[in-house]
Amino acid sequence: MPNLLDIRRRIKSVKNTQQITKAMKMVSAAKLKRAQDRVVTARPFANKMAEVLGELAKRTDDDFHHPLLDQRGDQRYLLVLITADKGLCGAFNTNLTKAAQSFVRENSDKTVEFMAIGRKGRDFFRNRQANITSEFLGLTGKGRVEFSEALEVARTIIKEYTEDTGIDKVFVIYNEFKSVLSQRVVLEQLLPVASAGASEAETETKPQANLVDYIYEQPPDEMFSTLLPRLVETKIFRALLESVASEHGARMTAMDSASKNASELIESLTLNMNRIRQAAITNEIIEVVSGAAAL
Repeated sequence: MPNLLDIRRRIKSVKNTQQITKAMKMVSAAKLKRAQDRVVTARPFANKMAEVLGELAKRTDDDFHHPLLDQRGDQRYLLVLITADKGLCGAFNTNLTKAAQSFVRENSDKTVEFMAIGRKGRDFFRNRQANITSEFLGLTGKGRVEFSEALEVARTIIKEYTEDTGIDKVFVIYNEFKSVLSQRVVLEQLLPVASAGASEAETETKPQANLVDYIYEQPPDEMFSTLLPRLVETKIFRALLESVASEHGARMTAMDSASKNASELIESLTLNMNRIRQAAITNEIIEVVSGAAAL
């Protein structure tokens, strides 16, 4: 049975840990509001841009070609994995790495290379001898992602895809922010740019009144050369914003749960300590009474 000194040390240690978890929860709560506002602001623009360019891509001539639109083979993939740089955020990073492992297993007959955004994902797959072509650390750790940083990532992706590296498709995995308690793992094909909106079968059944036709003021190749890279940049920027907001939400929830568990542990240790003290006092009283009776 532990003595009173050991229990007091344990209670003090748990209280110190609880102070840390409460502080981390407050910091994440303060950063979450700003991150959530940026995500809500970025979503409409990213969705509308993808929709318009997808409709434009479906209406281009058959002889039109663009490196980011052309369909290639199906043998070599680049997987962009967006994780956190730090831990203590519940299952945030674990869900992402599990989704990436599941993607690799489902495409075991393909060659899958990784672009790691975030230290946790980089370390996880580096320890498993995965082929990591490039890495970006510290983008999400500071709590605010700048568009210039997303621009650097997107240009690296476009460079690896358009140059003669043999990449056929590019996918991205990230956590989409739903609420403080809920984040959804998203696997999305980034390149080649797919037609947004309905599939071909759905397009045939879609009422003609809802279809929008576009008139090109500039040549399609000139317009797509400008807009398609911007679409990739916008998607990466949105994915980073979603990841930052999801990370703060997950860390806030995890630290709140840790603080509650610490309170329960402190109560249990305090109760145990009081029982030991009571037993010790009772034994001392019995010894005194027994000694007095003997006299």
